Amino acid sequence: MPKGEPPSPQTLRKQYEAGATVQELVATSGLPYGTVLNRLRAAGTVMRTSWQTRRMREGVEARARLAARLRTLYDQHGATLDDLAAAAGKSKPAARRLLIEAGGQVRTTRQTIQIRSAASRAKQHKLAHWLRVRYEGGATVPALAKDSNFSTATVYRLLRQAGTPMRPQHRHGPARQPKEPS
Repeated sequence: MPKGEPPSPQTLRKQYEAGATVQELVATSGLPYGTVLNRLRAAGTVMRTSWQTRRMREGVEARARLAARLRTLYDQHGATLDDLAAAAGKSKPAARRLLIEAGGQVRTTRQTIQIRSAASRAKQHKLAHWLRVRYEGGATVPALAKDSNFSTATVYRLLRQAGTPMRPQHRHGPARQPKEPS
């Protein structure tokens, strides 16, 4: 369209069908409201209500937000495509499309397993360190097991993994009586 000329009815129709409102077309074209409406109708445009426009725009924005959220789950939390489908309430292929729309790259199963195991190791290391700090602060292994809801064997294993110097074991039963000389 040459500079200074009003847009054609077909140009207005394309912009309207792409989501522009009549008010936005008036502002960009410089034409009066009634003229824009007449040109849209002359081009055979199916008009929509304001709530249809809002719904149409929200759909695009909501899809972009959902795609971004799924990519975060996928990239930062090691979620699988099945996890994404469940989180989005969509099919696995639809979740895959959303991931790609957000700029994500689909991983292999092996890559997903590596990400998840690395996250699990990091979590276990953090737990082992927390147990070590508490143990070195004077807590007993049975108390740590009760507080962390693990077995004493698991607490001992995690303390060993953290390189914790262990205290000598104590007997927690009644004191032994010295033997009488015979």
